[in-house]
Amino acid sequence: MVFARTDIGRTREINQDYYYISSPEDEVELYILADGMGGYKGGEIASKLATESAKEYIQKEFSKINKNKDEILKLVQNAMEYANNVVFEKSKESEELEGMGTTLEVCLIYNNKVYIGHIGDSRIYRIRNNVIRKLTKDHSYVQQLVEDGKITREEANTHPKKNMLTKALGCTPYVEPDIRARNMEKNDILLICSDGLTNMVSEEEMAKLVIQEPQTAANKLVEEANVLGGYDNITVVIIM
Repeated sequence: MVFARTDIGRTREINQDYYYISSPEDEVELYILADGMGGYKGGEIASKLATESAKEYIQKEFSKINKNKDEILKLVQNAMEYANNVVFEKSKESEELEGMGTTLEVCLIYNNKVYIGHIGDSRIYRIRNNVIRKLTKDHSYVQQLVEDGKITREEANTHPKKNMLTKALGCTPYVEPDIRARNMEKNDILLICSDGLTNMVSEEEMAKLVIQEPQTAANKLVEEANVLGGYDNITVVIIM
């Protein structure tokens, strides 16, 4: 089962988030989320273009590969590199699109494993035995400060530069996404979300709402983020 919701939030004029959920009859079980950035309509175009490009690449190439761990991980990586190239080339077509980019989260589920591709500061979480765990690491200036021991995780939550990315898709000719595989157990829940959620709602609150009632959690998480300010677009995908 999958539950998803995207919302413009309370302060933005357009929704630059975009997501994709595969159909049950598709050969590949695939979930993608992107949070675009760029003036005018740049971010909106970047997120949709990245999502659609990665999706189409995976759907086209999946049947051609051996379905082992290394080849599936390579497929996810190649799809993200392809999407990066598509967005980067598009950004050169007009001044209005110059500098546009996007985060990108890819989850491909096959044979009790989730194959993850990640770039930016959108996030993928796993909830197992009522414990939430982040499976991705933010590509952000503030995350680097935390890793360098210059600020605490608590200070990171309110840092004025928390939205400054160190890596995004489509901004440069080449990109190196984080790629990894994780085992999936029977009752695991995956939560994919943009920073419009994580900047507003704590991980503890996210886990609590998803565990209590996963069917309505996507709506409730969006509502909670909006109650707390809704300063950005909010997108949530819950996979059970």
